[in-house]
Amino acid sequence: MGFSNRKTTLIARPGQAFIPHPLGVRPFRVRRESLGICLILAFLLATSAARPGTHFATADNASTTPVLVELFTSEGCSSCPPADALLEKMDALQPVPGTQLIVLSEHVDYWNHDGWTDPFSSASITDRQSAYVHALGLKTPFTPQFIVDGSEELRAHNNGEVVQILQKAASAPKVSMRLASVSVEPGNPVIVQGRVESDVSSEKHKADVYVAIALDHAESQVSRGENNGRHLVHVAVLTEFTKVGKLEAGKSFGQDFRVKLKLPRPAPTNLRIVAFAQESGPGKVLGVVLKTVGINSDAL
Repeated sequence: MGFSNRKTTLIARPGQAFIPHPLGVRPFRVRRESLGICLILAFLLATSAARPGTHFATADNASTTPVLVELFTSEGCSSCPPADALLEKMDALQPVPGTQLIVLSEHVDYWNHDGWTDPFSSASITDRQSAYVHALGLKTPFTPQFIVDGSEELRAHNNGEVVQILQKAASAPKVSMRLASVSVEPGNPVIVQGRVESDVSSEKHKADVYVAIALDHAESQVSRGENNGRHLVHVAVLTEFTKVGKLEAGKSFGQDFRVKLKLPRPAPTNLRIVAFAQESGPGKVLGVVLKTVGINSDAL
């Protein structure tokens, strides 16, 4: 059940007291987190000037360790655009040497009552955030919220903390995963299909395997709500998310997938296919892989 179906909810920002309020009532919000995100964004821009980053458009790069970075966001939240920009810079600049940051922009639906219906939002994403809040022992969901490898919340208060959390995630042992034979079949809806594979070592790994389909790039001209009048840009916008199997201890994994997807108009040029193994809970992400595939818009 999404929060939008409940009588009350807890929506807050880092730096403010967490207080319940009825849906439709706007709480007092302190936006110190936005300042922190802007400082981190400036830091990434400065470091990239000295060391140009690499945009990993495809996966299976043996020299890098993949880390999943999820951003729970909303076009109805005025604190979110700086976080959206930070996610975009993480994706483009790849600021942590030896690490591939695989990002997902996940739009919740509990801001939709506040004047603007986010076209990329869904109750299932709200449910995923709610599950994280419970699993991580947090008080409440809020936007923007970063989750790194399913196990740690990233709060953009200072440069050192961001880098430390990302480096910690990159240093953890990972299960090698592959995406094979990925293709997009044109139509309405389009069909995304492929195969997820993993060679499991003798270690006792056990996890659920998911496939996430994301729009490589998306934009909106917001006409209501807190971001009224703003043109918002997003990367890696999650649109479909499905469980395709289970990773068993000491066994290799291979599973075909076929996902139906309705594309927005105008249709995007590319889709991102992200497959990952995650302990139940949701818990720690044990392995993740990314492939970007093109779309023949003329055939849609």
